[in-house]
Amino acid sequence: MDLKPVIQIQRLSKFYGKITGVQNISFDVHQGEVFGFLGPNGAGKTTTIRLILDLLRPSAGTIEIFGINLAQNSFEIRRRCGYLPGSFSAYGNLNAGT
Repeated sequence: MDLKPVIQIQRLSKFYGKITGVQNISFDVHQGEVFGFLGPNGAGKTTTIRLILDLLRPSAGTIEIFGINLAQNSFEIRRRCGYLPGSFSAYGNLNAGT
């Protein structure tokens, strides 16, 4: 059975003027697949994740999540996804509940 990818990135690029964040990357992640996103510092991992989360807008390319085009309906995708950064911090008066 050929399943549509949960995440589909096609020819994604992000430029900051003359600086390249990511250039022409494509990959698919299918349901149930474990996907490792590895690379050296400066390779564009964080930029790509921020593009997928719609925190940044791409200079070129397309992103589909759950078969939904991110540029056309980011609210629907955000409603179904969560993100926990590696360096999370909350306001001092917030806690897990006591």
